[in-house]
Amino acid sequence: MAIVCKSQSEIDKMRRSGHIVRQVLEELRSMVRPGMTTMDLEKTAEQRIKELGAKPAFKGYYDYPCVLCTSVNEEIVHGIPSSKRVLKEGDIVSIDCGVVLDGYYADAAITLAVGEVSPERKKLMEVTEQSLYRAIEQVRIGNRVSDIGAAVQEYVEANGFSVVREFVGHGIGTRLHEEPQVPNFRSQGAAMRLREGMVLAIEPMVNSGRPEAKVLADKWTAVTADGSSSAHFEHCVAVTRSGPLILTG
Repeated sequence: MAIVCKSQSEIDKMRRSGHIVRQVLEELRSMVRPGMTTMDLEKTAEQRIKELGAKPAFKGYYDYPCVLCTSVNEEIVHGIPSSKRVLKEGDIVSIDCGVVLDGYYADAAITLAVGEVSPERKKLMEVTEQSLYRAIEQVRIGNRVSDIGAAVQEYVEANGFSVVREFVGHGIGTRLHEEPQVPNFRSQGAAMRLREGMVLAIEPMVNSGRPEAKVLADKWTAVTADGSSSAHFEHCVAVTRSGPLILTG
């Protein structure tokens, strides 16, 4: 599949989509507390996306049932919101949200503490988020896709954590998932040069233990194989002449 480089007007449309994703995530950030369920987050997100004039990107995508992915503690990605999943003090929850507006997609994720969390989980979240911004610094014309993953892996491993291999970032535009794939680790298969107009969804997924993942019986929820905690942050970033442009900021 060919790489699609976006025009300035297309990037502007994606920025509007990205702004909606950011508004929804910031509203959910202010809601998260012990005693609520992941379905409470889902209902709020679905309502807000509708009010803001967009459509959810995830619901119905390969029959996925919800507008959010909510992944708690050892869940890496693709956790399905549930009225039975009650958030507890000390949990961490990653919230992944995507929308489509005027035919253009945006996708972002944050990981949040539920009340007070352990020092290890706090550090895990900080390192994962910081690795995202180190990756974004590599989004420059002429750099390689592999430079993005190398920046994540180097920082994460220097801090004693591990990078998930089974799931990667991706191009994004008029489809939720476009080429190229964007690994969060050094990859010889990611030698492509970055060109002006490319838009990438960069999304480090970082485990406190080993990097291996497995998918649960629901066919969606990915968890750490060793039961360790996992964090996930994501932004959509455009390659521009003046450097990286975060569209979901």
